[in-house]
Amino acid sequence: MIRNRYLSAAALAVVIGLAGALGASAAPVHTAPAASAGSASPGDNLTPGPHHRLLDPLVGNWKATKVNYLLGKDGEPVVSHDIAVRVHWIKKTGGRFLEEQTQGTLAGHPYYRLGIMGYSNIDRRYEWTTFDSVTPTAMTYRGAPDSGSPSEISIPGEFTDPGILGPAYLGKTIPMRTVFRIDSPDRHTADLYFTPPGQQERLVDHVTYTRKTD
Repeated sequence: MIRNRYLSAAALAVVIGLAGALGASAAPVHTAPAASAGSASPGDNLTPGPHHRLLDPLVGNWKATKVNYLLGKDGEPVVSHDIAVRVHWIKKTGGRFLEEQTQGTLAGHPYYRLGIMGYSNIDRRYEWTTFDSVTPTAMTYRGAPDSGSPSEISIPGEFTDPGILGPAYLGKTIPMRTVFRIDSPDRHTADLYFTPPGQQERLVDHVTYTRKTD
């Protein structure tokens, strides 16, 4: 078990940067502007297709509740109820990429994140990259080829530990994975997992997104 005494300001910065997920608009779910009339034909690697459509339920304005297990003390997680998220298809990319903007607080610290997510037709994988106000590096995820379903999208990645997992892991590459589960058009969740060297994968952050109606 990683001890809380190792969690410094740097720990908070990276965990906040890694945690979170997608969200956005209070209206009904919208499809990407360039692909609303159909999907890519066989051999067309440029046009958004059915895998992009699996992301449509994430579009909208969301209220999120975040439960972070890494920053808690004495086995109790840190819970944040004021996370606001907006996600939309970027029209100028031809509807190929989603943009996420997240704002709120975690453990008493203000937080902002910009995330870009899409699907590579040629690589047959989901790709997701985030940039935030406290983490000194981009967090990049690349899915396995042909992965993803209407109810679950799992995207692995990795980061260089700046010390959040203790001195033994400083500078080491830490595998991570985010799993998006779409329960309905108005609710989805995101789970973030770490797998430190020599340890089993463990949940470090859970976020529940509920669509705003006003």
